[in-house]
Amino acid sequence: MGDMISGRDILSALQLEPEDIMDLVQLAEEIRASQPPRSLAAGRLMCTAFFEPSTRTRLSFTFAMKRLGGDVVDLGPEEVTSRAKGESFEDTVRMIDGYGPDVIVVRHGQPGSATIAAEIASAPVINAGDGPNEHPTQALTDLYTLWREYRRLDGLTVAMVGDLKYGRTTSSLSYALSKFPNNKVYYVSPPQLRMRPEVLDRVSGKLRYEEVERLEDVREPLHAIYMTRVQKERFRDQSEYEELKSYYVLTPELLARLPGKPIVMHPLPRVSEIPVSLDSHPQSRYFQQAQNGMYVRMALLIRVLGLQWPRGSPRRRAAVP
Repeated sequence: MGDMISGRDILSALQLEPEDIMDLVQLAEEIRASQPPRSLAAGRLMCTAFFEPSTRTRLSFTFAMKRLGGDVVDLGPEEVTSRAKGESFEDTVRMIDGYGPDVIVVRHGQPGSATIAAEIASAPVINAGDGPNEHPTQALTDLYTLWREYRRLDGLTVAMVGDLKYGRTTSSLSYALSKFPNNKVYYVSPPQLRMRPEVLDRVSGKLRYEEVERLEDVREPLHAIYMTRVQKERFRDQSEYEELKSYYVLTPELLARLPGKPIVMHPLPRVSEIPVSLDSHPQSRYFQQAQNGMYVRMALLIRVLGLQWPRGSPRRRAAVP
């Protein structure tokens, strides 16, 4: 099954089929239980080209490749590259690809940038976030987190809260959840930050959803609350950002009043939407979620690079609903 994405660009959660997702989730779990040999990706080279700041995504990809025994070359911050001299994104990608990496991981502020990189590069390109558009490997991280909790990816009810207009993680997670039956999303946001129409169009008929303004408007038992920060860097009008940045704060008291016993997720970094007092709460999963990202990206690199998983016997596969 891993051959289905071997050598492919990973640009959108929409391109991943349920079989791909379940294969990656199961492989991530097996990697967690029995670490692969450090020689698995020996001789393979990954280039990380991040044109926007990143902590978890860049580091988890780096740790993932290193734990597989591969090498990593990082483009470095913009101010120390020729981007500071005005070199185009396209020329930078051509230069990187010319050095012969086995895979290129790209983050850029413009929607569609990963697709442009994929059209230029001969190496597979993995989208690590293209502006407010998508973040497919975060969606895989989120699904793996949900699967570890509930051992299924169907029949789940999730509240996505906060900045849905500019949040690339919520769009990719919506696409991914729409691949499985009987899932529902409550989109909880102020009117100014509602989910983008094109996302709703793409999940329509595949994912049940409701748009509400307050978490208190959620009436069904929840499996997860997916908090997001209001993204200052996406706002042209900073006064609007100041008005909205603390619109939602998930306190322990509010969490206790919500129906069901949902786990609390967040792609991080957080600002003020989750207080530190929630970190030790038994329903909080956001730091475990960040750790899960390394394992699922290890699985993704194994599959995209076409590496041979060393287990001798056939792997038990998670069922696809």
